[in-house]
Amino acid sequence: MSNSSDHTGFDDGDRPAQQMRIFRATDAVALGTDMMPLENVSEADALAMSGPTSSEEQVGAFVKVLFADEAVGISVAYSWFKPNFILPRHSHNADCAYYVISGEAHLGTEVLRTGDGFFIPAGGNYQYAAGPEGVEVLEFRTAAQFNMRLSGNSEAAWRRIAENAAAHHQRWRSEPPPLAAARMLG
Repeated sequence: MSNSSDHTGFDDGDRPAQQMRIFRATDAVALGTDMMPLENVSEADALAMSGPTSSEEQVGAFVKVLFADEAVGISVAYSWFKPNFILPRHSHNADCAYYVISGEAHLGTEVLRTGDGFFIPAGGNYQYAAGPEGVEVLEFRTAAQFNMRLSGNSEAAWRRIAENAAAHHQRWRSEPPPLAAARMLG
């Protein structure tokens, strides 16, 4: 690689040279099923996701894709889960590294705080919940497109998620967004 100040690409022999790119919060796009299709949906999953609290659950989560490049095979997403939000147990078909920007992520018995992170290999099942003040997370994946594969969430697990959403719905609606989310909201 040249030390020339005008050289912004790289060439590792396997991929075409890439150019440096800047991505901005104001250009982030919602993470939809086109980028992350939902898979392995059981009857219990489908019933829970179409139930009366599914829209309440959506109020508790804010996820935007900041950068995705299919040729390089990478994506960066920003997630803000409002206080006590619970994600269902799931996996992805890409390696994922998560970095806690603010708040807490409760991963089993572990409490991850600002500056902490965790890694989930492709196919690894996991579930976490936002702490009492919510959590902001940067998500780095080894794919621009990836799935979300639900992983054996029982009716009791979905009931817990729904009851939690119903209990926190009003707070979630009035929760002021953190600076990053506010920029993405415009």
